[in-house]
Amino acid sequence: MDGPAADGRAVDGDVADGSPASVAVERRVEWSDTDAAGHYHFSAVQRWVEAAEAVLLRRLGLAELFGRIPRVRFEADYRERLWFGDLVRTELRVLRVGGSSLHYGFEVHGPNGLAAAGRMSVVHAAVQAKGAEPWPDEVRRALAGSGPQQPEGYR
Repeated sequence: MDGPAADGRAVDGDVADGSPASVAVERRVEWSDTDAAGHYHFSAVQRWVEAAEAVLLRRLGLAELFGRIPRVRFEADYRERLWFGDLVRTELRVLRVGGSSLHYGFEVHGPNGLAAAGRMSVVHAAVQAKGAEPWPDEVRRALAGSGPQQPEGYR
């Protein structure tokens, strides 16, 4: 069977394109994402990025990493307001896979274009580990070479 599985993961016959893994996820700005001024709260961007990361890791068959990849850095530049009900598209891409670190870049787009952009870094550490651990080879290959994954659209 060729093409993506129902959950967007690659199946037999798919060939990774060799570029770093990436995904796009659409969501609506929910009431809980807004602040007293009526537009999105800055923390909503981190939730949207983490939701995109969850989609990406599931698409790559790496869901077992949850709980083993603590965030060590998150930075964002906010450029445009987003309002309750706006459709947002979060684009997440792997920038670099280090020895035990993983660096993502992201953009959040709304109805008027780019609303936020930034980077997030995580490290690989087992639940009981006292420090970071090297990425297993198969995880490194998936992150560094699986290319764009099937987007998740708003339904």
